[in-house]
Amino acid sequence: MDKKQSRIRRACQTRSKIAELKVHRLAVHRTNTHIYAQVFSPCGTTVLASASTIEAEVRQQLADKSGKGANTAAATIIGQRIAQKAKVAGIETVAFDRSGFRYHGRVKALAEAAREAGLKF
Repeated sequence: MDKKQSRIRRACQTRSKIAELKVHRLAVHRTNTHIYAQVFSPCGTTVLASASTIEAEVRQQLADKSGKGANTAAATIIGQRIAQKAKVAGIETVAFDRSGFRYHGRVKALAEAAREAGLKF
């Protein structure tokens, strides 16, 4: 089993447990250059809020920094934005879906920023 298949296997285990609980899901995906966060409805078919380092406002905030979208500073900004957008959509509590990625670095920074901004996991 290669690295990608292992990550997908871990992600499927997490998502099946969240589906049983029938709660809103905060899904995080990271690439070498960007980080993305989405809040899904309990049924898993509708995206209620999203934030990523591709958005124009975020790009402007990160314009003077190195790395631009692939560092913990960018992940912190995305965590705050997704929490604000979720609150506007009326969502207070979510289940954290790290998509099989280890809970450290950018994924951890995003989760902690979302918690500090008032989103409950």
